[in-house]
Amino acid sequence: MIQGLSDAALLRIAIIVAALVLFLVIWLSFRRKAAQGKRVAPREGGPERSERTEPTLRELIESGQGQPAPTDSAAPAAERTAQKFEAAPAPEPAAPALPGVRPTAEFDKIVSVFLVARAGQTISGPALVVAAEKAGLVYGHMNIFHRLVDNHPELGPIFSVANLVKPGYFDMATIKDMHTPAVNFFITLPGPISALDAWDTLLPTAQRMAELLDAVLLDGERNALGRQRIANIRDEMRAYDRAREKQQIRPGR
Repeated sequence: MIQGLSDAALLRIAIIVAALVLFLVIWLSFRRKAAQGKRVAPREGGPERSERTEPTLRELIESGQGQPAPTDSAAPAAERTAQKFEAAPAPEPAAPALPGVRPTAEFDKIVSVFLVARAGQTISGPALVVAAEKAGLVYGHMNIFHRLVDNHPELGPIFSVANLVKPGYFDMATIKDMHTPAVNFFITLPGPISALDAWDTLLPTAQRMAELLDAVLLDGERNALGRQRIANIRDEMRAYDRAREKQQIRPGR
């Protein structure tokens, strides 16, 4: 029968068959999608739910995992901040300053007196430590001795005592073996008290240590510290104080 048909008729039949097949494919695909869209959550005791890997928003809320964030965000932030402070280690307390630290490094005058051992002798470390303690000196900043203001060590030293031998300090780890020909008493001005008061504090201390150590006192130019030279130094200290008073500068500034 087909052989008796013309070519045009065969072409029309092929087109109709192809159209029917395409229509059938589209219809089956539409039915499959519609069936998937109608699937709903099963009731209690119902069949298992269709395959799903992600929970819905409703499921999260019902399980307590999808609760909305609190509107007051300051409280959680404050708690986190408090936890950070609680977890942070407490700062270590600052080490106390050594006795003899000057509040400022600025100075414009130094007055020196030398305590020198007699010819052929030296000053031993242990003897120096004992004499310094008896004279009211304290060991501190820069590893030297200082005379401080009573009840106000924070004001800095009135005067200090250093080793005349380099490096100039006293090493307490080796003080028992130390021997020195001389030590240097010096006032750094301006200081915590007036220059004249500082000198009047230094002089009796140096004289006391000279007696204890059987040593002699020399001025800053290595000359004997006699009465006349002491008087001259007092005049220099008085003049220094007057100059600062004219500038309206008080001691310790």
